[in-house]
Amino acid sequence: MRAMELAKTGEDLREREQASPPLLAGQVRVQVSACAVCRTDLHIVDGELPNPKLPIVPGHEIIGRVMETGADVTNVSVGERVGVPWLGWTCGICDFCRRGEENLCPFAKFTGCQIDGGYATETIADARFVFPIPPNYSDEAAAPLMCAGLIGWRCLKMAGEAGRLGLYGFGAAAHLVVQVARAKGQRVFALVSPGDERAKTFALNMGAEWAGDSTEPPPTQLDAAVIFAPAGSLVPLALKTVRPGGTVVCGGIHMSDIPSFPYEILWGERVLRSVANLTRKDAEEFLAFAAAHPLRTATTPYPLAEANRALSDLRNGRLSGAAVLAP
Repeated sequence: MRAMELAKTGEDLREREQASPPLLAGQVRVQVSACAVCRTDLHIVDGELPNPKLPIVPGHEIIGRVMETGADVTNVSVGERVGVPWLGWTCGICDFCRRGEENLCPFAKFTGCQIDGGYATETIADARFVFPIPPNYSDEAAAPLMCAGLIGWRCLKMAGEAGRLGLYGFGAAAHLVVQVARAKGQRVFALVSPGDERAKTFALNMGAEWAGDSTEPPPTQLDAAVIFAPAGSLVPLALKTVRPGGTVVCGGIHMSDIPSFPYEILWGERVLRSVANLTRKDAEEFLAFAAAHPLRTATTPYPLAEANRALSDLRNGRLSGAAVLAP
């Protein structure tokens, strides 16, 4: 197998070849056909997330076909197309797992962080955490569904029944969320970096009703807002835009420090909450929705060997939508 590996945070990935590792009971070997590049990958590469396994093969938005199944695997078959998401393993016995909150399992392992991921020609996954992919998506188009789509779906659930929804930051997750929200009858307002006209145009093209600078209020008071940009300074701004009783959801796994703000903008039973990871139920719900409501994924393909260029383009805002590595 061939993979792009991170040996030390802060450094470029390096290409390596090795014999395929052995398959254990309960695991599946997946031939990778596409792997989207996520901002979480950047946080791992840049050393902003704690405790990655090093060296590590990043990538957790994986589409591929099952090559081999280990003992005791009954839910997938050889040849089946599957997706592999961020949540890669949970204990199943802690209080969080037993409450249906496996996304908060303190022993969880994550694809591309503690488990080698999809920046490779093949990968190994726990069979409990792979999912069949709707047939109406190509491999490249399906890859962003596995994190941008899944986390966006969970953020929407946490935002509640918001008739007027604001999205702060308009990248891979937001460009899918806007389509889901519109399909549910919600009005969507995009708030992007000041002066980023390309992002505004992209948001409008994907279905936003309005797009403007994040430093300015939208044209109407919001019921909820989701922050995808990893900038803590957006939290007070978002709180000011939502009505009393409204919700602000922080959708990223990493965010810069939130500055102090007056209690007045939180008061009125406004809710500020984060989203952590995802559950298998989220994946089942979202992929069923995506099968019934075809979503347009904006993607830019890169060869596997150019993973560093894809990460650089994401870091420097040169992408609209998602970069996808194609082994």
